[in-house]
Amino acid sequence: MFIRSKIPQIIFKHLSPIIPLPKNISKMKPFFRPKIPKIPETETTSPEHRPNKAELLEQKGYEEHVIDQVREKENQIEEVEKLIKKSNRRIMSISAHSFIPFHHFENKIEVEEARVTFVYKQPFTFQSHSVDIADISNVFIESAFFFAKMQIVSRTFTQNNITIDRLDKDQAHRMHRIIEGLRTFASANIDTSVYEIDELMRKLEELHVTK
Repeated sequence: MFIRSKIPQIIFKHLSPIIPLPKNISKMKPFFRPKIPKIPETETTSPEHRPNKAELLEQKGYEEHVIDQVREKENQIEEVEKLIKKSNRRIMSISAHSFIPFHHFENKIEVEEARVTFVYKQPFTFQSHSVDIADISNVFIESAFFFAKMQIVSRTFTQNNITIDRLDKDQAHRMHRIIEGLRTFASANIDTSVYEIDELMRKLEELHVTK
């Protein structure tokens, strides 16, 4: 160790004033580096104990399986979040007119991204019927002089159709366009949760105009 590290240092110290330095001084670096002892191979690093090709493939397959499971879980969480968001966002709501002053038990229709809900209110009673957008087979509007009646035909509802009358004509026809647009989006598997409510309503009404 002394021969390798001290002698070049002594020579360099006494002869550097008269001996020009080499252009590539990096060639002398090995003389001044301490010699690092070689670490002996252990049982885990020795060639006879290294994993063979089959073991490497098995380990790689296991890692890929874990990654696939994580991705699948993330996709499921994302889908659940979308469903929750769509089921809670109300797009439009209209109430039936009442001829009784100060009557607070009006029937109404509420349209959400994934369903349409009919709410029937009477003194001491309350009923609601929800129909998924994908289960609506048809929507009918009947207009009179002042009011309109909306009827939704469902593929799954026992009574097959749900009706509310005495609706404002303009609002009823707009709701009809919204529901038809949602049905088109659902049949085409378009994710409506990426839109804000105002933008979504514009898209749905534009779709009805272009059809």
